[in-house]
Amino acid sequence: MIKKLVGLLLLAGGLFPASSRAQVPTEPALLWKISNGRGPTTSTPSYLFGTIHLICPQDFSLSDTLKSCLKQTEQVALEIDMDDPGLMTAMAQGMLMRNDNKLSQLLPEPQYQHLHRFFKDSVGMNISTFDRAKPFMLMSILFNRVLACQPQSYEMALVGLAKQQQAEVVGLETVAEQMAVFDSIPYEKQAYMLVQFIDSLPQARQEFGAMVKLYKQQDVAGLFNLTLESTFELEGQQETLLFARNRRWIPLMAQMMQAKPTFFAVGAAHLGGEEGVIALLRKQGYRVEPVR
Repeated sequence: MIKKLVGLLLLAGGLFPASSRAQVPTEPALLWKISNGRGPTTSTPSYLFGTIHLICPQDFSLSDTLKSCLKQTEQVALEIDMDDPGLMTAMAQGMLMRNDNKLSQLLPEPQYQHLHRFFKDSVGMNISTFDRAKPFMLMSILFNRVLACQPQSYEMALVGLAKQQQAEVVGLETVAEQMAVFDSIPYEKQAYMLVQFIDSLPQARQEFGAMVKLYKQQDVAGLFNLTLESTFELEGQQETLLFARNRRWIPLMAQMMQAKPTFFAVGAAHLGGEEGVIALLRKQGYRVEPVR
């Protein structure tokens, strides 16, 4: 798979001019200041922070610098509005497969029984409860088997800080839009990846450990590359799960920043690369600089 990925990157690299590659972030930073590069730097910049959605407490950190930057803004924009009182209802509605598809019908009987036994013995749940759930949604249930801790969430911590300063929390996409992303990936493929995931837990733990190490080093480029190489994350789905969403976010981010200084927080994998949020903002004329 890595050889295939290298080939893909080499071929795709020829499609972008050198000026495009120059926009790609190379500095080690998770926190970035955004100002209007077409004129003088504004006195009220916005900020962009790359998160890792779940992480063990010993690896979790929100610096004083980050908190200071957040205090300079008037709203916090996450991938979805995690302060929305209707969030759980919307997620419950969006997690179901369309057209009455069922997990028990997507997999051959031996694979389904294998999945059933794993959920019963290792998770303590009956897989039949989630028969109509999109298989990717079940991945989140398995993360505790990978982390071996009670994970913390950067997004929820930022929601708490936003409440303290009475800043509004908004989303770059709705729950329905985010859940619809998974409808564009064949359910059969999702089901296969779910089985592959439980059969590869040691590899998943190793991969996640490497991801946390890169995150703590604030290596945006390394995180982007590792995400593309991941057996469990984006194999064949880079356009759907990363690039298309990045492009949709840019005009929304522009509108939000024009209205009021905003603190954006999205998964760190969205920051790097030629179609990452940082490069796309720079192409639009914004000055995006690392905050030390």
